[in-house]
Amino acid sequence: MSVEKMVGASARLRDDMDIFADHLVSEGIVDCVYNPLFYAWDIHRAYLEKAVDGGAKAVLLGMNPGPHGMGQMGIPFAATSVVRDLLKIRGIPVLQPKTVHPKRPVIGLDWPKEEVSGTRLWGALSDHYGEIEDIFSRVFLVNHCPLMLLSGERGVNITPDKIGGPLVRSMLKRCDEYLREVVGIMGARVVIGVGKYAEKRAISTFLGDRVTVTSCWHPSPASPLANRNGGADWRVNFQSVLPG
Repeated sequence: MSVEKMVGASARLRDDMDIFADHLVSEGIVDCVYNPLFYAWDIHRAYLEKAVDGGAKAVLLGMNPGPHGMGQMGIPFAATSVVRDLLKIRGIPVLQPKTVHPKRPVIGLDWPKEEVSGTRLWGALSDHYGEIEDIFSRVFLVNHCPLMLLSGERGVNITPDKIGGPLVRSMLKRCDEYLREVVGIMGARVVIGVGKYAEKRAISTFLGDRVTVTSCWHPSPASPLANRNGGADWRVNFQSVLPG
């Protein structure tokens, strides 16, 4: 039953975000938007079917897709080897975004470049908990916003905190509503923001509720904290907030 509820909630978010995506482009806020919940829906659904029934009571909350991870495979913090070897999701084709940016092709599960944030985060989860069933019994991973936002000829990945205006505020409010749905379906008691932006969205969403919000450093290779001591400090920080 929980899987069906989560699939339904994600499908509604997918459809609503597609409308926002069109408006973000038509209003010139960004140049191109990818909605992996559409073109990688079959992979995303396979992820939900594996993850939701684990019964996790903590939600790990990311920001939005990256071009080498969820932007390819529809799974939060995805990385090619992680999806293949740890999650054991294979052989599912992807479709294509409505408009494909020439610098951001979509291949799906065969994408050749690993997403460093994904390999770090899922690798640390595997080290901490073990097999994927043990991971999903403790944490459920989701991104706050499912859209990948691209700008310019190079297709620069724009994070939601770098854009603004009434349309963006409405979009992020819809994402807040989805986060509330996710926590309700999972019966989660804790939301762990992966980075300060995710923590901020969770705090505003659950203000006054009986949901504990905490955070860890983001594992992005662009973050000095994530790279300190070869990533060892990040792993200590991350594992310190994980439920036992």
